[in-house]
Amino acid sequence: MDFNKKQGYLVQWLIGIGDLIVLNSLFFLVYRLLGNYYTLALEQNMREVVLLLNFCYFFSVYFVPIQLHMAVVFLDKIVQRAFLLVTFLLILFSTCLIFLNVGDVLATFLVVYYVVAVVVFSIWRVLVRMLLKSYRRKGYSVQKVVIVGAGKNGMELYRVMKDDLAYGLNVLGFFDDNITLKNILPNYLGMTHDVEKYALEHDVDEIYCTLPGMQDEKIVRLLNFAEKNMIRFYIVPEFYRNIKKSLVMEVLESVPVLTVRREPLQSSYNRILKRGFDILFSIAVLLTVYPVLYVFAGLLIKITSPGPVLFKQKRTGIYGQEFDCYKFRTMMINPQADTLQARKDDPRKTRVGDFLRRTNLDEFPQFVNVLKGEMSVVGPRPHMLKHTVQYSAIIDKYMVRHLVKPGVTGWAQVTGYRGETRTLEQMEGRVKRDVWYIENWSFFLDLKIIVVTIINMFRGEKNAY
Repeated sequence: MDFNKKQGYLVQWLIGIGDLIVLNSLFFLVYRLLGNYYTLALEQNMREVVLLLNFCYFFSVYFVPIQLHMAVVFLDKIVQRAFLLVTFLLILFSTCLIFLNVGDVLATFLVVYYVVAVVVFSIWRVLVRMLLKSYRRKGYSVQKVVIVGAGKNGMELYRVMKDDLAYGLNVLGFFDDNITLKNILPNYLGMTHDVEKYALEHDVDEIYCTLPGMQDEKIVRLLNFAEKNMIRFYIVPEFYRNIKKSLVMEVLESVPVLTVRREPLQSSYNRILKRGFDILFSIAVLLTVYPVLYVFAGLLIKITSPGPVLFKQKRTGIYGQEFDCYKFRTMMINPQADTLQARKDDPRKTRVGDFLRRTNLDEFPQFVNVLKGEMSVVGPRPHMLKHTVQYSAIIDKYMVRHLVKPGVTGWAQVTGYRGETRTLEQMEGRVKRDVWYIENWSFFLDLKIIVVTIINMFRGEKNAY
């Protein structure tokens, strides 16, 4: 085993040791800050309690393993896994303390420790990932990689690996049976039958195969070689040239099936979690902010223009179903309300309506839609029926955004695609972000979108009109 391979295992151990140092340091910090009244029960059993905390960490990390050393890990996933690890750890730790007859008297201590640990441990994990990426960019703790096949897929794979050295992948070169590439590629290493010899001589860690499916004999030979010599083997499907997106493999008995997108909300657990949050959040808003807002906004709307306080419009919901979407009325009564999108300096808007739109306050009645199950707090924004018909005919994947419930706010809205869509490119950008949200949903992503939306409400948005 060469030094770089040893480093890979060493990094995981160092992260684990660092986790323990952080968790134990926070434990003693909270112990010192709270004082004897909340921690008296710890003094007589301190050694046993600390040993129990560390034991619970090892048990927890088995179920929520360390993934910071992997080539690709997103920051929101790091925070999510840090939260899961600390939560699992504290549940297990608290349960054990209850059996020791000290859990009830340490309730305050455990709550404070949990809150502090979630925040600090998440920051620690993010910092470790940033340091590890910086370390890899300097050429340390990298995997030796060869690419078999120098076609379009192979060249794109090479570009991705070289663009970000933080992946920790050192591409040694290409193997391809097209010998003319020898004079074109500076890192051409030989033909496909040379892979085995080169891999053994240079202690290659990973082989990436981009050969077309018609060359299955060569692919199987290389796969068997890699398995025999404990080299990780990856295949880039030939059709990736035409389908530029991540694919998800499912298995029907023993038959592998590739689906074109990952949909976390297909999981019953995730749907229940999201719906439960929608119900609690919408009830909280409807019982606190909404009644006050309805009274003040309603009075201003009535004073400034004739008509109802609420505006009701047919919108496209999940699976293309129509529903009545509610908003505070922000325009004069006009015949174009269901066909013409609001634009900058729209003469149909009232003065109070302009303020409601800029601050997102006009959307608050949609929490009624959320409670009814027609919408979610976070999701793709529902469009007018006219826009659904119009854009579904000219924008690829437009209808994919209707695989989930529409939202009061969404990923597109907090990333610069709120308000009027004057051009086809703007709508395509919005749809692209809506599909990304569907494929990358997580509870923490929803929380992030909500926080950014609230910040934008106070800061104001230039595209909100």
